[in-house]
Amino acid sequence: MFMIMLLLCIGLNILFCMSLSTSLREREIRAIFCSVFAVAVNSIFWGLLIYYQQTAVAKIVGAVAVIAVLFFCAVSMIHYFPKVDGLQTANTGIEQYDERDHMFSRNSLQCYPGIAKEYYDKHPEFSEIDAKIHEKPELGEKGGRFYDSYLTPVAAAAFNVLSKTQHLVRGDRAEDKADIDIERFTRIIKEIAYYYGAVDLGIARLKGYHLYSHAGRHQENYGEPIENNHRSAIVIIVAMDAKMLKEAPTVSAILESSKQYVESAKIAHIIAEYIRSFGYDARSHVDGSYETLCVPLANDAGLGEVGRIGLLIHPVYGPCVRISVVTTELELPKTKGKNYHIGTFCQICKKCADNCPAGAISKTGKTSTRDFEHWSIKQENCYSFWKDVGTDCGFCIRVCPYARPNTLFHRLAKYYVSRNPLNQRIGLLLDNLLYGKKIKMKTVSEQSKTILQKCAACSVDVT
Repeated sequence: MFMIMLLLCIGLNILFCMSLSTSLREREIRAIFCSVFAVAVNSIFWGLLIYYQQTAVAKIVGAVAVIAVLFFCAVSMIHYFPKVDGLQTANTGIEQYDERDHMFSRNSLQCYPGIAKEYYDKHPEFSEIDAKIHEKPELGEKGGRFYDSYLTPVAAAAFNVLSKTQHLVRGDRAEDKADIDIERFTRIIKEIAYYYGAVDLGIARLKGYHLYSHAGRHQENYGEPIENNHRSAIVIIVAMDAKMLKEAPTVSAILESSKQYVESAKIAHIIAEYIRSFGYDARSHVDGSYETLCVPLANDAGLGEVGRIGLLIHPVYGPCVRISVVTTELELPKTKGKNYHIGTFCQICKKCADNCPAGAISKTGKTSTRDFEHWSIKQENCYSFWKDVGTDCGFCIRVCPYARPNTLFHRLAKYYVSRNPLNQRIGLLLDNLLYGKKIKMKTVSEQSKTILQKCAACSVDVT
């Protein structure tokens, strides 16, 4: 019994020290305090039992404690979920989404009065709310709460450069189609993606509901039906820096977001051009030039699951990712998906909804629209708040338990909650204990301090 208690004491302290190390790295004061407290209490508890092991009380308490810990570990390893969730089936009955109804498209209508009148004549329910949103300063312009005269234009420049690459989404393919080994070709595509900075890649069969029904982002093709007869979709994942998103909704969030949109676009353009060089048609889909809905595609490509916030929750990087897509006429081997039961966790968590400053995220279950059940956000509330703060917010990403840094401790935590619903409830309780249930937003003064710290970390002269 002595050795068992000693091993349990050491094992639990290793786990608590891992939590402490991660908390120090994240500079989370609350988590640091909880971890230190756990190490102290665990050491004292087992130390007293070992010291007084010959007494009757110590023997009884020690036996109960050992059995309880071992039973808890055994139950924690059970893999069981009473309801299948997560991966969606290819339901061909899902109604396509019209890009003209997207908030980005509706915000652009202020620049095109003729198109705007036609749209609001058909959708008068959006007219008043959109007019109020149009009155607010645009992202990247002065007036937003977290606008910084030096750093905000960096993000604006990144998006402007990205917009100038629209001509790269399509291209001429080689005249003759090469005879290729499809397995090797697919493997090289994955290697290209990883070489240029992707952290994950999946392939799905392109279905109708993966595509917008009509274009709505740009004046030149506004309202045109989306016609894409490609067979496969290559979904590319790049990771955002969790430390940068931890500062959301300050300017750090939009700096990191714009950076990774550019990175994901770079990879998609290269892969599309690579495929075309073999004589097969391909199109890249990147920020500002999408024909595809990236999140359901990534879900169907087995790269994660759609969370309560309407974003992809990646099993390693959580919602801290950006996505680009390449569609091609080639029929590439489909990625085998895995159920991570992230959707089940989202059902009980609700931290994004409880902390959303715009009240845009539902606290209830999924709703049924477009002939399938899914979580959806109030995009008007969300985008209006973006304009208020002058960034693309990201506060829901910041508070998500899956968005923690990719440390060993957090990898163990994500594996733990993937086993069963009881683990998920315990995991949520521990996350609330370590990080808090309600997260305080950064202030403008705190943003200035954070910017200086980030610049110093990057060895940039801020004098």
